Amino acid sequence: MTKMTLGAHPYLLGFEQLERMVEQAAKSGEGYPPFNIEQVSDRGYRITLAVAGFAEDDLSVTVEDRKLVVRGRQSDRDEGRVFLHRGIAGRQFMKSFVLADGVDVSGATTENGLLHIDLERAEPETVIQTITIKKG
Repeated sequence: MTKMTLGAHPYLLGFEQLERMVEQAAKSGEGYPPFNIEQVSDRGYRITLAVAGFAEDDLSVTVEDRKLVVRGRQSDRDEGRVFLHRGIAGRQFMKSFVLADGVDVSGATTENGLLHIDLERAEPETVIQTITIKKG
């Protein structure tokens, strides 16, 4: 039995990139930091990441080639401090989410140790294209 990939299906022309994006998303399964994804309206989504201990300057949110990339890196503020127990994770991280065409980041805020990233899906356009058939 031959395995048929998404890009090789005869009715899905030009979707090879979608298959690569699904594979990429599956590989980025690290659990730190924990996050939620919720639908907040018909066209709105919110990604919430638990970033306790990170200041706003320690975080960056970018969109790179249809991927939402969230990075966190704490500056070295622990100089001179002696911890008897250190249970609050403060390691650097990079979390990425693949965005569909038409989904854009509308804003990002921090509140009570949480980073909220709001996404908005654009109204889909209906495009009808008529192709002229030429006599060969």
